[in-house]
Amino acid sequence: MLGATRPAVVVGADDPSVTGLGGLGLVAEADRVLGVISVLDGEVGWLKKRRRGLSAGEVIVSMAESMLADGDFMCDLDALRADRAGSALRAVAAPPAPTTFAAAAARFDDTAVASVEKAMGVLVARWFNLLPAARRAHLAATRPTIDLDGTDIEVYGSKKQKVAWNYAGQRVGRAHPATWAEAAVILAAELGLGVDDPRPQAPGLIARAVANLPAGLGRPRVRCDAGYFDAKVARAALANGADFAIAAKRSRAVWRALAKVGDDEWFVAIDMPDAQVAICDYTPAGWPEQTRCVVRRVRVDPGQVRSDPRARRRRTIAPAQLALALPGHVGEIYAYSFIVTNLAGDAKMIEYWFREHLRPFKSPY
Repeated sequence: MLGATRPAVVVGADDPSVTGLGGLGLVAEADRVLGVISVLDGEVGWLKKRRRGLSAGEVIVSMAESMLADGDFMCDLDALRADRAGSALRAVAAPPAPTTFAAAAARFDDTAVASVEKAMGVLVARWFNLLPAARRAHLAATRPTIDLDGTDIEVYGSKKQKVAWNYAGQRVGRAHPATWAEAAVILAAELGLGVDDPRPQAPGLIARAVANLPAGLGRPRVRCDAGYFDAKVARAALANGADFAIAAKRSRAVWRALAKVGDDEWFVAIDMPDAQVAICDYTPAGWPEQTRCVVRRVRVDPGQVRSDPRARRRRTIAPAQLALALPGHVGEIYAYSFIVTNLAGDAKMIEYWFREHLRPFKSPY
């Protein structure tokens, strides 16, 4: 119709009968299928002597729902409580007030936290058994990899517990999850200070992660970065029926062993340009007898090496090569990475599997 105009667009408050957090219905569905809250309640028990208010499972899941809805602080629970339209969709229809949650969280002592981790094992087993047959068969046919990988979580407030300033000047807590890499599922975890050495807690973490794997899988493999480079970590893996592969620190002994690798002992790496792999005759003192070292080298343009002695790239280059590269005496150098492991088989396949750290793929190894 000629002369007709479009209706004016009115910007106003959202319809209170509609929720923008409908995606949280997936949490409720996961709870319905796996019984998340009931499993947590069964392992943790009630937080108070009188069974009033929210249970332990409801407290945990309500905070998880708040975090999934972009909540960063306890006060964000108020936003979730105000979403009345979404209450019918969520696993916990009436989440606690921030003050209530703080009081409940204070009751989670070390025993309760350990029970939560035990509940994770039950839930992982339920999840595994409910997977489609093809996916379950694929996971069962692949040796499970347990990744240890610390992650800093920045927090605010000088009175936060278990936090410290890290090297980047951030006040952080450091979470140490043990992840079943092929399934992208966390099996166990620790929380330490932002400056804590992760190695002392690694043996216990490995034991609990292996215990939480579903039954019927192959022999696990523990994979760690150089922050976990310690004979005790390797022996803990073996003691719990697993193999190990740990990135080695670049020491004088490593560089001496590398110098003995012949030019004809290098093989082209899998799916990595300008990279080669070899076996290096290096066994750290005190490590299990079956330990061997896989080394990877990647061609580097000498012009990419910074003169700043703090540059990370410099630490990956053999000292003799670095001394020639800085003044421009050579046109080709290599960056090196070392893996100490008891895994048998082709070094190229081991390096390829190790490089795919926490990235899902169909491992041929």
